[in-house]
Amino acid sequence: MFKAAVVQASSIPFDAQQTAEKAVKLVRTAASEGASLVVFPEAFIGGYPKGASFGTLVGRRTDAGRALFKRYRDGAVELTGPEIARLSEVAAETGVHIVAGVIERAGGTLYCTAVTISPNAGVAGYHRKLMPTGTERIIWGFGDGSTISPVDTPFGKVGAVICWENYMPAFRQAMYAQGTEIYCAPTADDRATWAPSMIHVAIEGRVHVLSACQAIRLSEYPSYYLEDFHLDARGDDYIMHGGSMIVDPLGKVLAGPIFDEETILYAEIDPGLGRASNLDFDVVGHYSRPDVFNLSVNTAPMSPVNFQTK
Repeated sequence: MFKAAVVQASSIPFDAQQTAEKAVKLVRTAASEGASLVVFPEAFIGGYPKGASFGTLVGRRTDAGRALFKRYRDGAVELTGPEIARLSEVAAETGVHIVAGVIERAGGTLYCTAVTISPNAGVAGYHRKLMPTGTERIIWGFGDGSTISPVDTPFGKVGAVICWENYMPAFRQAMYAQGTEIYCAPTADDRATWAPSMIHVAIEGRVHVLSACQAIRLSEYPSYYLEDFHLDARGDDYIMHGGSMIVDPLGKVLAGPIFDEETILYAEIDPGLGRASNLDFDVVGHYSRPDVFNLSVNTAPMSPVNFQTK
């Protein structure tokens, strides 16, 4: 048994350093409550630019949109940068494992990434979102299969599937097949329909699901952001409402969902529950039909440029 924590809080959009410091405080709070694993929302460090168009139309971009993207890019992080190092420090200090949604900068491209940090190893793994949704594709690149492996921890294999990747059946199947037991779902989806999806995933994979979403008001974004904002909201209105939750492998909701407030959700996790419930169902074992269905997964890193020497 161990205690898990799911953070529902606002980032400080476009300011990675300040958000990292906020994350450090939240990790310390969760650790003081006995948590061994802390999960943060999608794009927590770097920010989720909900409602922004970045000046884009089909066949057209604007200088103002490029300027906003530059600010967004400047507020992203590198996996070897000081913000991730700060999270690694607090993980070592508290003995807590961390799964954090970040906007990762790699070259000229941004990725929506979930980074897993362990107390002993620092960055133990990371997953770049395979399929950004809708207009997210304007600002984020596509990950590849080399980053989908779960991370071994003392309390089980911890995997991360980001937001609407959870609606990709083949991806879920690949995560179950790798032995994922603690299934982290950082998200920006705050709709009422998200909760039943998380319950389904928990039952399907016989996994504990830890879903984290921001609760953030429009007023928490910088003033220049409002020039490109296109939703019906103002002032202190929430533009992301939360809905974070924790579900066990039999579909029982252990915590949440909670909306329109910052909070930390806690639950006692028994990894043995998922293993015991495989008596009933194992989607990649006795309840599969490999003679009828077969999934092939490419886990090789895909590089756009390969230099070869003779």
